[in-house]
Amino acid sequence: MKRQDFRFAEPLRVRWAEIDAQQIVFNAHYLSYFDLAVGGYWRAMALPYVDTMAALQGDLFVRKATVEYLGSARYDDQLSIGVRCERIGNSSMQVIAAVFRGEELLVHGELVYVFADPKTQQPRSIPTDLRAVINGFEAGEAVVTVQEGAWEELGEAAAAIRQTVFVQEQKIPAEMEWDAADATCLHAVAYNRMGRALATGRLLEHVPGVAKIGRMAVLPQVRGSGVGRAVLEALMLRGKALGYREVILHAQLSAAGFYTRAGFVQRGPQFEEAGIGHVEMVRLL
Repeated sequence: MKRQDFRFAEPLRVRWAEIDAQQIVFNAHYLSYFDLAVGGYWRAMALPYVDTMAALQGDLFVRKATVEYLGSARYDDQLSIGVRCERIGNSSMQVIAAVFRGEELLVHGELVYVFADPKTQQPRSIPTDLRAVINGFEAGEAVVTVQEGAWEELGEAAAAIRQTVFVQEQKIPAEMEWDAADATCLHAVAYNRMGRALATGRLLEHVPGVAKIGRMAVLPQVRGSGVGRAVLEALMLRGKALGYREVILHAQLSAAGFYTRAGFVQRGPQFEEAGIGHVEMVRLL
């Protein structure tokens, strides 16, 4: 079993509270590591777990868990916990998890989940849609598609995401969130393979030759999974196709690193918009 056998792996750094009197990770913590990584696995598939299970009218319950110990992790080790779905049966799925320190395999195990009614816990057949998403992910397929269009086409989905992120989460006054530009600019919305809208952004002209990206928002459950990057890339590609030579945006300070990794550079001092610290960032197209 090798690290490259896993499309997804969750990074983890061993904490002091996780080691025992032998100065190694206490054996029971590895199941917690597996569980943490499985949560990341669902995000990597762009499937918000709670909402997805509610839509499918079911849930996954652990039926079996086995762990095999080959080596020991120690305090401050940087680990990588790989997860992959090995097999999907009628109502159960077998998940393999493995803990690596660099390329060294320390621990591996098997988790068997049963899809069941959330109230009675009686097994049910795994839905076809869920089966297709998991199999597609393991085959290397994209987990989201980005649609571009006008507000009339995408406004309902984009508005729901922006309401959640900007108005409810960040407490931006609703009257500051909505403006006349929505009616005329290009919008993009990322959908997962089950049709759930997860992220949005928009593109409009700033000055001739320069486009502006704004209203970038990603639902909290899937942040860090690449969904926001997919929207950003789609908007930049469209901007280039429209003949813009440069794109600017006003990045919240907490998101500046995200845009830096996408090739943007800061221009000018920090400033506030809607009571939140921002910085202007720019990138050539």
